[in-house]
Amino acid sequence: MAALSTPPTHRGLLVVQPLRKRHCAGCRRGPLPLLVVEGGVPRCLDCADLGHLVFLPRGDTALTRRAREESALSAVVVRFNRRRSRYERQGVLVEEAGLARAEVRCLADAEARRRRRVRDAERRAAEDVRFTEAFAAEIRRLFPGCPDDRARTIAAHASVRGSGRVGRSAAGRALSEEAVVSAAVASVRHMDTPYDQLLMSGVPRHEARRRISVGVEGVLREWRAVGVRAEAG
Repeated sequence: MAALSTPPTHRGLLVVQPLRKRHCAGCRRGPLPLLVVEGGVPRCLDCADLGHLVFLPRGDTALTRRAREESALSAVVVRFNRRRSRYERQGVLVEEAGLARAEVRCLADAEARRRRRVRDAERRAAEDVRFTEAFAAEIRRLFPGCPDDRARTIAAHASVRGSGRVGRSAAGRALSEEAVVSAAVASVRHMDTPYDQLLMSGVPRHEARRRISVGVEGVLREWRAVGVRAEAG
């Protein structure tokens, strides 16, 4: 039987996934899906006293690490990559009971992460509600004539998390007047003027904005005028 090349030195036990059909030099069983190289010849896992271990493929780093921690005996499984001319890790052999304990630990972590995600989502939702209310209040302060439901609609639209809209910008989060006015203008442009129809008919965006600018300013002036009249009264 031709001798096998020995995999590179590795701290701990190494098991090989052979590329060619191999039979155990001891018990003659084969072909072997996994083998241990001893003295240049293949040994099956049973002859190498590793037959009771189970294979855990690579991919889940946390599970692999914990399975090895929970196993008194483990081995790294490698396979030769001809194209790269090197042995590459395929997974590990670990004790079945150790793997079971590792899976329990990982499931506990997964549940903890799930609960944390739920808490984080609830916290963000509460923050979003408070921010939207503050944004709506600032709209009503700058535009006293803006109906309450319209102010809430503008604020909710502008402040959607992850939307990239003005409410989520640095200026928007700071409730700057420029950001609040910009959100109001955008709302009026789309809801109170024929802006969208102009765009759909092929009018360039800048020209469409020019055409409806008077109408936008008229609505904003009316929303502001309520506050002016109230102060004058």
